[in-house]
Amino acid sequence: MEDRLNDIINGLHQKSITKETIYRNTQKTFVRMKEISQELVSELTERMNNMDTGVMIEYRNISEHEFQIRFSNDLLVFVMHTNVVTFPDDYEIMRNQYVDEDFRRRFFGHIMAYNFMADTIKYNRLDDPGYLIGRMLVNIDMHFCIEGVKQLDLPMDKLANIAKNKISDKALRVIVESAMIASVNNDLMGQDVSDIERISLKQKLENSHLIRPRKLGFQISHDLTN
Repeated sequence: MEDRLNDIINGLHQKSITKETIYRNTQKTFVRMKEISQELVSELTERMNNMDTGVMIEYRNISEHEFQIRFSNDLLVFVMHTNVVTFPDDYEIMRNQYVDEDFRRRFFGHIMAYNFMADTIKYNRLDDPGYLIGRMLVNIDMHFCIEGVKQLDLPMDKLANIAKNKISDKALRVIVESAMIASVNNDLMGQDVSDIERISLKQKLENSHLIRPRKLGFQISHDLTN
């Protein structure tokens, strides 16, 4: 009985250390992503000012686990989840020799990027949807992979390969830039006139009948994009 209890204690201890390390790796990655996003916004603002376009680009730090980039009519929301997760054995990333070689590589921190319309936040339209742009998975070795929207302007055959992808400033900048490009290239679809020919007073007061936002062109890959 004592040996089995020791096995349980050792297993819990090892898993706890693994998850804590992955959380710190993800947090470190997210902090650096914030810094790179601020630098990117500053560079874009300077260029846009020189072009006299009148387009505003803004970085906003919301909390330890969230930041936003607002540009034109789009809002990118980056969120770091505090939980470390794993996936079923038949999930794409789990069918990987690199993951099989070390059970600790079966656990991941994750950072998500969502696209909202800027007016959704401005006017507090709680029913407006946000759209997942992509998810970044971070492991114990500071390796990563990207999954999500197929239109991300990224070399997915490389970025889905967690065995080779080490987190770097260059990779993080490319990810943020690509999320912005995906948002800019997908426009709002108007509603059919038959959908708005009758409205309630509540809708009128909230202006929710005017726009029921739906982005064009986002195609989500539920497996790893490769």
